[in-house]
Amino acid sequence: MKPTGHSFIYIPSNHSGMWDGLRDSIVDVIRRNVEGKRIGIACSGGLDSGLVSAIAKEYAESVTLYTCGTANAFDVAMAKDLSKKLDLPFVHVQISKGVIEDLIKEMVTATGVSDPFTISYELQLFSVCKECKENIILTGQGADEFFMGCAKYVGQSEEEFELLKNAGVERLLNVSVPCEQEIAKYFRKTLIYPYLDKNVLNEVKKIDPEALVPKDMDSRKQVLKDVAIDLGYGFLAERKKKSSQYGSGTTDLIRAIARDRGVGYANLIAIFYDEVVYGKKQLERGAVVNARIDPIIKLKAEKILMEQGLSPSDAIENFYREVIEKHEKG
Repeated sequence: MKPTGHSFIYIPSNHSGMWDGLRDSIVDVIRRNVEGKRIGIACSGGLDSGLVSAIAKEYAESVTLYTCGTANAFDVAMAKDLSKKLDLPFVHVQISKGVIEDLIKEMVTATGVSDPFTISYELQLFSVCKECKENIILTGQGADEFFMGCAKYVGQSEEEFELLKNAGVERLLNVSVPCEQEIAKYFRKTLIYPYLDKNVLNEVKKIDPEALVPKDMDSRKQVLKDVAIDLGYGFLAERKKKSSQYGSGTTDLIRAIARDRGVGYANLIAIFYDEVVYGKKQLERGAVVNARIDPIIKLKAEKILMEQGLSPSDAIENFYREVIEKHEKG
């Protein structure tokens, strides 16, 4: 790093460090996309968006952090702290029980998405894009999937780890990113994904998989933490993070409205979706079953169902029919 007044210009290292290629590719993709521009950051205050923010600051004309959350949300507190440490302006995109229904309905209109999990996870980006003054928004999306940031990756066998990792990447690329691109299109924004850049992913492929597998909760995303430390942002490696739907308070707000209406979480989203798409609740819509099962069992079973041409809904309905038949037979 070469000092230039109050900032610096990053000079790629000539020595053969363990993650030099990865570090340089992350810096390069951010530099190419932000240099001389006004940039917004979808910021949760954690390592992923924090590192993107820190690097962007060195090249962009301006960088503003945008964080969606309730008044007392974990992400908001973390992002405020990060803004002070990086000396960057911060905008709190506040959500509350009074606005969440309208936000969800507008998101359904913009994206056509009906999946409750996707809505709860992507509503934060939707809110940020709605409020962001800048046309270009950087996001830390993809770091969890490619640097193993999720708690579910810890303590798994090699087979189960691969299954979870592949499922996570598949959902990211086939569900999350397409939804986010629809959000960006709706608000006429450009989303930049540094951790999904082809050069960055090529460097990730060169890393020994063993270095990416977390041995415990503290070693999640250790490679990315090392990159942050190498770039001089060691404090980012120590930052804690919650999933966005929980860290922002979104899930709690939706659950509170569902309780008020006497329906389940998924049923509430289905009602909102029907009101947007059909103008009213569809009586013929199938009932929603809420269930939590082991993620490994879920993935293995759904793979078998797919091979048999069955959906999870088909399988659950068939199981319920069997329960009824066995009961009637005594």
